[in-house]
Amino acid sequence: MKIATFNINGIKARIETLPRWLDEAQPDVALLQEIKSVDEAFPREIFEERGYTVETHGMKSFNGVAILSKLPLEDVTRGLPGDDNDEQARYIEATVMGERPIRVCGLYLPNGNPAPGPKYDYKLAWMKRLQARAETLLAQEEPFLMAGDYNIIPQDEDAAKPEDWQEDALARPESRAAYRRLLNLGLTEAFRARNKMAGMYSFWDYQAGAWNRNNGIRIDHFLLSPQCADLLLDCQIDKEERGRSKPSDHVPVWIDLAA
Repeated sequence: MKIATFNINGIKARIETLPRWLDEAQPDVALLQEIKSVDEAFPREIFEERGYTVETHGMKSFNGVAILSKLPLEDVTRGLPGDDNDEQARYIEATVMGERPIRVCGLYLPNGNPAPGPKYDYKLAWMKRLQARAETLLAQEEPFLMAGDYNIIPQDEDAAKPEDWQEDALARPESRAAYRRLLNLGLTEAFRARNKMAGMYSFWDYQAGAWNRNNGIRIDHFLLSPQCADLLLDCQIDKEERGRSKPSDHVPVWIDLAA
């Protein structure tokens, strides 16, 4: 089972890029972030005609997440538990019914800048809720993964210029500590489980020639439960997508599971 995560930075802007990539990469499941569309306006027919079931959790102009799946989906839920007043569309869950059911949690974690400040407080509170959700799922002892744009640079080796990010919400000590707490629950970071080298990124800013200078950061991650990690065959970044026409500032990251 090939599962990908891709922050598309707007479905309208990626209306040609995303279908092309799906046709080439052929993921069984794609978790999308920043669809920037209300549910009823999402162009689901483009993906349904490719054999995908489409589930969205959107909002106007900002945020928004989606699941595209060639396999049946069950028990779709929207919104991260823990704050009934949170109106931002950043989280969606479903069980993918393959040879072995896999619970997939697609997330778009808050950026948090400027930090410190209210937006950073929201980011850390959101991560605390994510940890609580992971603890609940872990107690069920079934395969699950949490994947998406985490807006976290885990370590200095995950940035071309780590010195530029020291005070940024993506790399502040509190952010990294919250990310480590997730890992310390017993989750496996799929990319680092298969790739140890530095210089591997999933995001390049549109400004200042970041792509041409490979001034990137790695902020799109798969965290796997122990039962899911046992199924992991591979995890890679489709870096070349950033150099193609009308790219997102993120590129897809994907895993292959023996499921």
